[in-house]
Amino acid sequence: MDLSYIFSSALACEKSFPKFGFKKQSDGFICKKNLRPPCEDFYVLLKINSSLESLTAEVFDSETDEKYALFDMPRANGAFLAKIREQVLELVKEFRKSCFKTSSPKEKYLEFLKEKFNAEPDFPWQDSPDYSVYRCPGGKWFALIMKIKFRQLSLSSAAEEEVWVVNLKADPEKIKGLVNKKSVFPAWHMNKKHWITVLLTAATDFESLCNLTRQSYELVAGKKFL
Repeated sequence: MDLSYIFSSALACEKSFPKFGFKKQSDGFICKKNLRPPCEDFYVLLKINSSLESLTAEVFDSETDEKYALFDMPRANGAFLAKIREQVLELVKEFRKSCFKTSSPKEKYLEFLKEKFNAEPDFPWQDSPDYSVYRCPGGKWFALIMKIKFRQLSLSSAAEEEVWVVNLKADPEKIKGLVNKKSVFPAWHMNKKHWITVLLTAATDFESLCNLTRQSYELVAGKKFL
């Protein structure tokens, strides 16, 4: 199972990995954890690559060390398999809590929007309080803040976990270079040729976020931001 979304949801603190049980290898880190009842006959191997961009989980039979293939089949289901997946996701959450910086820059970003652009949130959809837009003086919006699910960014292993993001306008010729699918993604629910989605998580560089916001403002307003 690919669980790499964790590196988009928070900022990894590599020095803390050994405390959780990870061991350093030539190609990254590996951690073995036994599962709890009713899955105590299985264990999970968590593997991180050396560039800290990929986290995968594999489940094995404790007695035979044979891989539990059903765990890697997204369409496979059943009560016991669901218990295993639940425990693995709980381990990932514990790992993130123990070894990652998880504070969100959302509030700091809202202050930036107010101070730099004198922009206040507008809530055009009464039934969607988690959606707010920030407008240029002409009335067009340059930032759309919303809470969505990681899977809506094609990070399916994150299931229903939610994340705050902002949609920003970008130069169509630069979008391909901006999108890294870690903190910057193709725009969700907007024209991907002109907009991008940026995560409001600790994994996102705040200075880059502010620069992308200035560029969005300039593209929408049609003038340089002073």
